[in-house]
Amino acid sequence: MPKSNLLYITEQLNNIENAKRENRQRVANIVLENRNLFKELVSITFDVDNKVSIKAAWILEWICTHHQLNWILPHLDEFSSKINTLKFDSAIRPCAKICEHLATAYYTKTDNDIKKNLTIKHIDAIVETGFDWLITPQKIAVRAYTMNTLYLFGLEKGWIHPELKHLIETKIIHESKGTKARGKHIIDLIEKHQKIQ
Repeated sequence: MPKSNLLYITEQLNNIENAKRENRQRVANIVLENRNLFKELVSITFDVDNKVSIKAAWILEWICTHHQLNWILPHLDEFSSKINTLKFDSAIRPCAKICEHLATAYYTKTDNDIKKNLTIKHIDAIVETGFDWLITPQKIAVRAYTMNTLYLFGLEKGWIHPELKHLIETKIIHESKGTKARGKHIIDLIEKHQKIQ
């Protein structure tokens, strides 16, 4: 391991040519073998003016999706308070997916560490950023992950569903076919949920 974890992981990220699975998995394996590097990965993800932050976000999402979502727990304060600072589309998409994973884990029936550690403050920050992502120009994947995240958090926070439904009906449904389909799906879920209430 070279002189500093930050330098080492930055070198590894700079060596990634593209987002191919094998490239993401290779660097993810390096982090998985040395958990201390995960903290640096989170820091680099939020070094928002640096293009290497995009690659850090790819690896962060890869680890959270395929390996260890719980590794984000000690970093929830930083993650939730800084996701609104992300600038590059290619960094926003993986972080939007992590938000969806957190919401999904939070609302599963089984007990888990996400339920125990995700606070109201974290949720509020994710929700606020999610609405920002829906009202600003974003890629389809960001919109899809975010609608799902907001739907889930809206199961407890009563004001979210009406706002989300309004945004989908007035804006998102008029965008691409992909966002239109996901938007209709989310509206169906909201309406089903309202009937149970």
